[in-house]
Amino acid sequence: MNFLEIKNIQKSFAETTVLKGISFGLAAHQTLAVLGRSGCGKTTLLKIIAGLLEGSGQVFLDSNDFSNYTPQKRGIVYLYQESLLFPHLSVFENVAFGLKLRNLPTDEIKIRTEGMLLDLGLGDQLKKMPHTLSGGQKQRVAFGRALIVQPKLLLLDEPFGALDVETRGQMQEFFKRVALEMDITSIFVTHDLKEALLMGDQWGYMENGSLEIFNTVDDFCNDLRTGVRTEIDFWTKF
Repeated sequence: MNFLEIKNIQKSFAETTVLKGISFGLAAHQTLAVLGRSGCGKTTLLKIIAGLLEGSGQVFLDSNDFSNYTPQKRGIVYLYQESLLFPHLSVFENVAFGLKLRNLPTDEIKIRTEGMLLDLGLGDQLKKMPHTLSGGQKQRVAFGRALIVQPKLLLLDEPFGALDVETRGQMQEFFKRVALEMDITSIFVTHDLKEALLMGDQWGYMENGSLEIFNTVDDFCNDLRTGVRTEIDFWTKF
């Protein structure tokens, strides 16, 4: 049984249809990588699932209908391309923020936050302020802030798109490791073909407000719209 079920999500802005009745399921502890060009509706879909944007259709998590829940009650965390750290808070305070909102005991907050920072390779950075961090470090802090509240579902909207090539590769490897270790269920949207292939356990292609989910990676690669075959043909010429 799927942990996440999306049923007939639709969205229009004025007379423009952005999402055309999208339905799909996602098993627990899996990452669905959604490939699509800018403007195809990827961000709109994620925001509706998170409850940040209104749209028709239903969102089920663990067989419960979350469609009318506020974002705060869905247990879903949305990660943007920008880290969006609180500039006036230290690394420790940024990661601990969600736990403090839940009024957990101070000792528990300290233990869990320091443990998370160690897991993220940031154990020596907890007192630093965001402006002193590299791009990759900022994204790790953003991940820590998201993961420490143990979200039911993690939504990633081009999370590494603003990073340089080397740092982006490091963050891709980092996410794959963390997703496996923490049994994360997530949707990862990107316009980068290689990133989609690397990040996904399942794959989808989005175009003009419609989403197709592929049964296997071979099906995804063999669909001409994804561009995999075109890229292979290009490199085999040399």
